[in-house]
Amino acid sequence: MTTSEARQAPRDGLTWTDPGRVERYRSRVFAERDRLRTAFADPAGHQRRVLEDLLAFNAGTAYGRAHGFARVRTLDDWRAAVPVQDYSGLAPWIERAAAGEENVLTADRPAVFFTSSGSTGAHKKIPVTPRFMRTTFFPFYYAAWAPLIEHFPDVLTRPDAVLNLKHDPIAAPPTTASGRPHVGASQVDFGARFGEPLSAEPGTAAPWATLPVEVDAGAHLDKMYLRLRLAVESDVRCVIGINPAMVAALPHQLNIWWERIVREVRDGTLGGQPHCPPNPGRARELERLAERFGRIRPAHVWPRMRALFCWTTGVASLYLPRLREEFGPGVTVLPAPVAASEGPTGVALDRHPSAGSLVVTASVYEFADADRDLTPDVPTLRPHELEVGRDYHTVFSHVGGLYRYAVGDVVRVVDREGGVPRLEYTGRSTLSDAAGERLRDAQVLRALTTALAAGGLELRNVACRVTPAPHGLPAYQFALASAIPWSGAETDAFLTRLDRALALESAGYRHARTHLRLGAPTALPLPPDAFLDDWHATVASGVRPTQVKDRLFRQDPAQWQRLTDGNGS
Repeated sequence: MTTSEARQAPRDGLTWTDPGRVERYRSRVFAERDRLRTAFADPAGHQRRVLEDLLAFNAGTAYGRAHGFARVRTLDDWRAAVPVQDYSGLAPWIERAAAGEENVLTADRPAVFFTSSGSTGAHKKIPVTPRFMRTTFFPFYYAAWAPLIEHFPDVLTRPDAVLNLKHDPIAAPPTTASGRPHVGASQVDFGARFGEPLSAEPGTAAPWATLPVEVDAGAHLDKMYLRLRLAVESDVRCVIGINPAMVAALPHQLNIWWERIVREVRDGTLGGQPHCPPNPGRARELERLAERFGRIRPAHVWPRMRALFCWTTGVASLYLPRLREEFGPGVTVLPAPVAASEGPTGVALDRHPSAGSLVVTASVYEFADADRDLTPDVPTLRPHELEVGRDYHTVFSHVGGLYRYAVGDVVRVVDREGGVPRLEYTGRSTLSDAAGERLRDAQVLRALTTALAAGGLELRNVACRVTPAPHGLPAYQFALASAIPWSGAETDAFLTRLDRALALESAGYRHARTHLRLGAPTALPLPPDAFLDDWHATVASGVRPTQVKDRLFRQDPAQWQRLTDGNGS
């Protein structure tokens, strides 16, 4: 199926050229941030009101009747009435709603089902209701843009000042059995679907945001190429990616597509089709960049680049410092919200490099010690009970039908600001446990950071798996891509430090190593672009770029084989 995205431009996005629209947007963004900051004066009160609202609104639903919503008065009642659950626990109820049954999880019908890749690779169906969007989603969504437009106002001065990599309109979206769109959040026109006239993000009215040529809806690399081809003729000041792997791919894409891009700029074509007047002057400028620098960087193409907007933690924390330099020495990286398709947790209201304030007005939040298994009756803590420097599973409940929902993310409490905890995403809650070590993303990433810093080493990306060691013991093998090759001595010293750091992070790892149940870690050096090539291969297979994220644990043999190109198998 092919679609012309030009016919699907968001209605509100088209008004970015209206100066009044920019001022209205700025006012809304800053007002939502101010309201959230004001709420921090009484976080417990707002949490209580969120619970009261979701109970009153959804008490008459099938789920509400089955779990006695009408009898719940306090958080302790709520804990007793509803188990902690992940998507699989709510899936039967969600499928009923997706099939068209009304009043299942929510009193209002889902207008859309967001898609999200679960740990099995299957696509979830996240119900999205008008009430959820109004009370949970839009307030945090607007507030999230405040640091960007406050400190970099020029990103709103022209529609083509922002390259929004995640914006991906689709003309004929897939649907559920009831006919509701089943799409990613970045594919929904919030203005048309939810009557929110200011909701179009920066960059959604750029010339490349809605492509003027026919493109297969699943040809994601083709769409990325076409947008990049158009963007090189504009003065881009900001790149929005949310998923940092998409931002990391951009310099790589410039280089692998460079000759084609320059040729099309010179000829005035787009995807081989006539598009605009030839631009030999710009083509010559681009050719001179290649002649002068060899390897092209975004900073060469867009010398007035000012900001990147994406997640800054997790695996990305290892490569973002160097990646930022690709876009320019003075470029600022602003953190995207700590959020998932299912709902928000934290949003940065200032220029903190990694953490966001808990969105106390959005959901009822509970947290469980990250080292505990997420059982239905796992003990949970309220926001004011969290300790700075500790890792926690995130559990939230909101009016959109997700109740005591374990989203699968682990967050770390960085500090407290304005009466609420500030949280940073540290990784998925998935455990790697071959010999009782029970390693989490966050523990391995902290150990990697320690071991790298001690040797002055850097990585472009990393993944690991458990593999049999020479003496029959399982052991962790780390696939390491670095820009500058490491010597044998550096690699050996790194592995020794990594082993020691993992033992400090995880008592289970330390016990398994001490009792000879787990072998020492090993290294598998990969070419500098190995992870970027793997990312491209995954996108080429039909997976949307927003869903191809950095994954530390890669136990699937086929995925490991593709990443390593058969080396170390």
